[in-house]
Amino acid sequence: MENIGVYCQVLELVWYAIVPLRKFLAFGVVFSVLFQEGFRYIIYRILRRTEQGLQVVAEDTRVIENKHILAYVSGFGFGIISAMFALVNVLADMWGPATIGLKSGSEVFFLVSSAQALSICLLHTFWSVIFYNAFDTNNYMHIAYVIITHMVVSLTTLLNAQELYSASLIINYCLTVASAILAFHVSGGTKRSLKRFFICQ
Repeated sequence: MENIGVYCQVLELVWYAIVPLRKFLAFGVVFSVLFQEGFRYIIYRILRRTEQGLQVVAEDTRVIENKHILAYVSGFGFGIISAMFALVNVLADMWGPATIGLKSGSEVFFLVSSAQALSICLLHTFWSVIFYNAFDTNNYMHIAYVIITHMVVSLTTLLNAQELYSASLIINYCLTVASAILAFHVSGGTKRSLKRFFICQ
C-alpha cells in the first residue's frame, strides 16, 4: 500500500508543477487517462490483497475462483462512473435555457454523446478484464494495449469540437469491438463456448 501512496503523491506533484499546461484540454485528457489507469491498478492491487478475506466471507466461491468476475464488476463500475461524468455537462446544457443545435452546433450532439458514453462504459469493462489478467500473467503487451487504447479513445473525443462525430464514433466502436474480442479471449472464451451461449446450452 506504500507504493500506492507514493504513486498518488507523484501524480499530485506533477499536476501542480505543470500549471501552464492545465489550460490545454488535450493535457487534461492525457492526465485524466493516466489518473484512471493508475486507479485501475490500485483497485487491482486491493482486490488481489483481499482475496483471502473474500474466501472467508463469500458464500459463493466462484467469485474468488474466477478472477475475471471481479475484473468485470470493477470495470463495469469504472465504466458507469465515466459515462456519468461524460454526460453530466451534456445533460446540464440540454436542460436550458436554450437547446444545442438551434443556431449553432449540431443537432446530433446529444445522440453522439450518448453513443460515446455507451462505448466508454463497455470499454472500461473490457479494459479491466484485460488489465487484471495482464498483471496476473505478466503480459506487458496487454497492459500497454489498455493504456494506449484508452488514450486514443479519450483523445478522439477532441474531434467532436470540430463536429467530426463520425470519425470519433468509428474509432471508438472499432476499439470497443477489438477490446471485447481480446477480453473474451483472455477470460478463457472459445468459439465453442460462444456457440453454446448463442444456442442457450
